[in-house]
Amino acid sequence: MRSIIPGEIETKDLHQFILGAVAPRPIAFVSTIDDKGIANIAPYSFFNAFSSNPPVLVFSSNRRVADNTTKDTLHNVQLNQEVVVNVVNYDIVRQMALASISYPSDISEFAKSGLTPLASDEVKPFRIKESPAHFECKVSEIITLGEHGGAGHLIICNVLKMHVSEAVIDADTNRINPHKIDLVGRMGRSHYVRASGDNIFDLYQSVLKPALGFDELPPHILNSNVLTGNDIAQLAGLYEYPKDELIHELLMTEEIQEVLISSEAPDDTMLDGLHKLAKKALNEGNAERAFGLAMVFEAIG
Repeated sequence: MRSIIPGEIETKDLHQFILGAVAPRPIAFVSTIDDKGIANIAPYSFFNAFSSNPPVLVFSSNRRVADNTTKDTLHNVQLNQEVVVNVVNYDIVRQMALASISYPSDISEFAKSGLTPLASDEVKPFRIKESPAHFECKVSEIITLGEHGGAGHLIICNVLKMHVSEAVIDADTNRINPHKIDLVGRMGRSHYVRASGDNIFDLYQSVLKPALGFDELPPHILNSNVLTGNDIAQLAGLYEYPKDELIHELLMTEEIQEVLISSEAPDDTMLDGLHKLAKKALNEGNAERAFGLAMVFEAIG
């Protein structure tokens, strides 16, 4: 594994290693306005939500690595402490890229990108009509992290009002559907990720009820030749060992009998066969059965 010490490599290289490793990152498409009323929009991927009550978003407007200059967004925020944070979905990702170009401060990126300014309710900066969600915010603090190229300015945004397109909300759950909102995230260099379709998966693990954990699993599972760390974690995420009734029931199944017949003794061959059955059950979404199949080894050992 390569070790990197900040200060011992060029900032531009460290910057790209950080962006490539801390990814994907959500994109804040930030709208501000200057003292002449000129609207500015620019994307920032040093961004996230940090609190729900009170609702707080934070993004960073960094000094440019190449020439250590600051950006119009920062100037405008320092001027009037108001922003609108718009999210970026796949439908507007190319227009977002156009808005990321450094234009003169007297040119609005709305005009350059073809995006539509929409009046806000609580702040002066415009919302982006084409974005599926907007956050009207008052900036409470700007934290300067340094004076050199690449240094950030953390902009703390208190959310005054949020707008969400009805088209991305599921009526039955009253929650945002990730496939409908179709968000885009930033990776390193010019790489992006689309957070919808096959890229979405569900992972449920109760944080309140204690799970078994790896330390409660037997060595033959922990040292499996077949099960991966993710596979074993599904078993470790269960709350109890399989009941004897389940193991006895599984012992009578045709698939177990085939493994037993093909193996002369409960050695690695038999163990691998049982773990292959357990892995198949995990892939089918049945962790309880998978645990039982894996534990058959102890019942016959």
